[in-house]
Amino acid sequence: MVDATRAVGCADRPALRRCVGGNLDDFGSDHWGQVPLLTLADELPRGFEDLLSLTAAGELLSRRGLRTPFIRIARGGVVADPSRFTRPGGTGAMVADQVADDRVLDLFADGHTIVLQGLHRLWPPLIDFAGDLTTDLGHPVQVNAYITPTNAQGFTAHYDTHDVFVLQVAGRKKWCVHSPVIKDPLPSQPWTDRRSDVQARATEPPTLEATLQPGDALYLPRGYLHSAEALGETTLHLTVGVHPLTRYDVVSAVVALAADEADLRQSLPLRDDDGAALTRAVAAAVDVLAGHLGTVSIDDLVHNVSARGVRAARPAPVDPIVQAAALAVLNADTRVVLRRNLRATVRLRDDEVELTLPDRVVRLPAAAFDALGLLLRGGVVRLGEFPALTEAEALTLVRQLIRNGVVEAC
Repeated sequence: MVDATRAVGCADRPALRRCVGGNLDDFGSDHWGQVPLLTLADELPRGFEDLLSLTAAGELLSRRGLRTPFIRIARGGVVADPSRFTRPGGTGAMVADQVADDRVLDLFADGHTIVLQGLHRLWPPLIDFAGDLTTDLGHPVQVNAYITPTNAQGFTAHYDTHDVFVLQVAGRKKWCVHSPVIKDPLPSQPWTDRRSDVQARATEPPTLEATLQPGDALYLPRGYLHSAEALGETTLHLTVGVHPLTRYDVVSAVVALAADEADLRQSLPLRDDDGAALTRAVAAAVDVLAGHLGTVSIDDLVHNVSARGVRAARPAPVDPIVQAAALAVLNADTRVVLRRNLRATVRLRDDEVELTLPDRVVRLPAAAFDALGLLLRGGVVRLGEFPALTEAEALTLVRQLIRNGVVEAC
């Protein structure tokens, strides 16, 4: 099996380098998924205003037709009802949930925090950054922005079920971090299910207390409690959420592969008075699953888990108009390149190649395997250079790959 993210990934991991100081291998072994890490601005390549500035945030709020759920507004842990800051867009744009800039102004002036959500789908610099960071980490990434007025707090102490990089863009923000009440929580284990434990832990001395200045970065593994307060002026920080694949995903992959076991697809018995039939059926299912574990192929599991990562990530945008035009003039001299930040896996199965993409599986002739391997290694490739394919076969393959958003003509 060939994994495009491994084949094309950059050894120096430039997007991760923007978030973490020091040796990146040390970060991976000593901090990733384990303990927080504060990195000061002078340890990082540059600040973060190129990703999103206060001016850019103002443009999003006032000129871009922003809609829910790409925005939330909160104060003291209480999220405002969207009706308080949205209205229909006016003539020719009567969608009811568009951001009303004057209503946002009123709430912001009253001490509310503005949360711009899903910016990895909205704002070009963050679309590129999130894609690059996903490639560097091998785990899917999202980006939100928090704009907090003077001396205000949008959210009380809580934990996330994903890892977080906090990138301070403007202003100063005081962070209090406490140890987890549950280690490595899954998405099904939110902090609201442990509210009393969280509140009690937040009264204890913090594990880490720091005031982030512009250009500083803070890494928080999932589960660590955190709260933040703006100091002195309007602040803006980016929260880069990393949704890690976990060992629980491996277990889920085992169960998914068990669907091939006919004995596990049997219906459970009808209800009986003493539950004995159900007990026997459950015990039998456990025995079948235990036997299944002994036959599971590690390669199949790796492919299944990798496919979960592929489905959760989004490659760089592709221009449909430009690429459609390129399809009309394909020839042996056409040059193509793998779509940037594409998460994909390729494996040879019997007489065909299975190419797993974010939203589909594309099946290709076995003869295409070497050509796909060449593409996945990165760099520009001329159609006439594809190994083991005639010119007609290469044209057919590239046409399929362009239409499926795998490669781009350049």
